[in-house]
Parts: sequence; C-alpha cells; structure tokens
Amino acid sequence: MLARDGRLVTVDALRGFALLGIIIVNLPYAASGYNYAVADPTFVSVQDEVVRWLILVFCTMKFNLLFSFLFGYSFVLQQARSGPAFVPRMWRRLGVLFIFGIINMIFLVTGDILTTYAVWGAVLLVLRDIGNRTAVALILASYILIAGVGLAATLIETTDDADTLDRGATAARKLAGGVGSVLSEHLTGLPLYSRSELVMRGIAIFAAFLIGVLAARHRLLEGLDRRERIIRWAGIPLGLAGGIFYASAGGDTSPTGILVSVLTAPLLAAAYAAGVMRIVSSGRGRWLGSVLARAGRLSLSNYLGQSLITLFLFTGLGLGLVGRLSPFAMLVTAMAIFISQVAISNIWLRKFRYGPAEWLVHRVVQNRGSMAWPPSR
Repeated sequence: MLARDGRLVTVDALRGFALLGIIIVNLPYAASGYNYAVADPTFVSVQDEVVRWLILVFCTMKFNLLFSFLFGYSFVLQQARSGPAFVPRMWRRLGVLFIFGIINMIFLVTGDILTTYAVWGAVLLVLRDIGNRTAVALILASYILIAGVGLAATLIETTDDADTLDRGATAARKLAGGVGSVLSEHLTGLPLYSRSELVMRGIAIFAAFLIGVLAARHRLLEGLDRRERIIRWAGIPLGLAGGIFYASAGGDTSPTGILVSVLTAPLLAAAYAAGVMRIVSSGRGRWLGSVLARAGRLSLSNYLGQSLITLFLFTGLGLGLVGRLSPFAMLVTAMAIFISQVAISNIWLRKFRYGPAEWLVHRVVQNRGSMAWPPSR
C-alpha cells in the first residue's frame, strides 16, 4: 500500500507501532534510577512485579529490533530511489543521527539508540552491495558471537544486588536535582552504554539491519502471502517462550536470560510485524494503518519528543516525578504519551511535510542550507 508521495504505508505503520513499545520500555529508565537491573524497593507489590514481568516478556528487546529491521528495509528502498546520490546522502544522514544521539544521551536521557544506529549503519553502508548469501552468513556469525559472549558471561558474571540498589538510589537522587546533577547522571551511564548497547546489542541490531535488507530485496512487506502466516505461527510460540525465560530469569540481571532473549526476540518482533501487516492491510484496518503511518513518518521527532517529555516529567528540571510512579502508572503514562504523539503527528502532517527533526535531517541530507521553516506541504 503506497501513499501519494510513494512511501510504503505498511513500513511507516510498523514504525509508528514500534514507537509504542519503545516508550513502554524506555520510560522506566527515566522514571526510576533502578531501571530493570533491580526492582525499585518502593514498588514491590504483586501488581508491580506482574507489570515488570509482562513488559520484559512482550516488549523489552523486541521493539528496538523491529525498528532496526525497518531501518535495514528502508535502507534498500532509499538506495533504489536515490541512485548514485545515495552514498553521500546516507553518510550525511548517519552523521546527523549520531549527533542527535549524543545530544539525546547527554542532555535528555541516560543511554540512546541513535548513536548505535549511526555506527552500525555506517558498517551497513560500507557493506551495502554484499550478496544475500554473505548477508545470511554475517547474520549467523553475529548470533554465534552473541551466544559465545553470553555463554562466557553466564559462567563468570555475578550480580551484587546491594551495590545495584545503592546505585539506583543514587541515580534517582541525581535525576531529581538540577541541571548539573542530571547531566552528571547521564554522563555516568555512558561507559555502560558504550559496552553493552553500542557493542553487544549493537551486533544484534546490525543483524536485524541485515534481515531488513534481505526482506526488502525480496519485497516481503509489499504483499501478504503464506510467509506472513508462517512467521506468526513460528514467531509467537518461540518468541514468547524466550521472553518468558528472559523475564523469569531476572531480565537484565541474568546473562543467560539476556542471551536467550537476544536469540528469540527477533522471532516475536517478526510476529508482531506480521500481525500488524495483516491488520493494517485489511479493509477495516486501513484507517489504523494510515493513523500509525503518520506517527511513523515522524518517528525521529517522536523518539526525541519522548526523551523531552520524560525529562520534563521525571527530572528536577520539570515535575521531578522520578521514583514516584509504580510500574503500572509508568505503563499508563507511556501509553498516554504514545496516543498523544499519534494524535499530534496526524494533526501536524495536515499542514507540514516533515517533522522538526525530519526537516533538519532532510535539509542536511539534501545539502540545502536555505530550506525555510516551517516545512509546509
């Protein structure tokens, strides 16, 4: 299903849907210094534990991989559309993403995914013309490497809950402070981010990039057939089993759980994609596809907007609600943010062609220093 400007509505709708999972997973990192490494001792009721467990099962690792898959898929579409101009434009695009990511993780939130996308996107750009068999070999090699590192971590790593609890309490206090205190906490998390996100999860993201590239080359999202049903029937039970093991093992506190989740989360993410495709491609679901697609078209603005909103809600620079919301309240807040962003995206695109962040990326990529704001239709 194509929009009037030639964009694939299905791809944009999937990207819009992924925004929901991303805010559900990311919001606790802003709302509580304890994150998923250890439960916030303030909220330890049965309801709190159930909500945490469900988010680990159904959301954690799944939606970032879905976004990564779509990055690889769109990479091929842009390559076909842009011709010889693709390479310099993509280098500029990746540079802007990297800068956005640095700004995001220093000034807005602890940790970021845009810098990881920029770094591993650069690797993908260098390997843009690899054959399908080579891509499959790299995907397999990536998961073998992840499995090996995960197995080694399982054998040697231990978790000090007392130290983690103390670290969480310190993080919450710093986030509740002023500008210097908040920036200090964001900077404190950078070494951990560079090791875990940029490297290990970055490899998983790169594998998802390559899966998206292969899917785009075979036009997987441009039509529904027996493959879509196979993906759902295989991905749901295997992906859920992995998610249940990951959550029950302790989430990010368990190297074994992380390993199992990294290996099985792509299956559940693929099942999500297949299910959304089925819905938005049906007669009754086309309206939902159009609504989600508009949010997906502004995915970069919405992602950065989520960081701005959580900065205002939870740090001392705004309402200072860090550590005050239960896991259920966080879930409701995340859904409210997502619904608001979908509504605003649909209103925005009635008047403007690009979102604020997308306009800036487009300006740099097209090398047009004189593009006027606002970017009217």
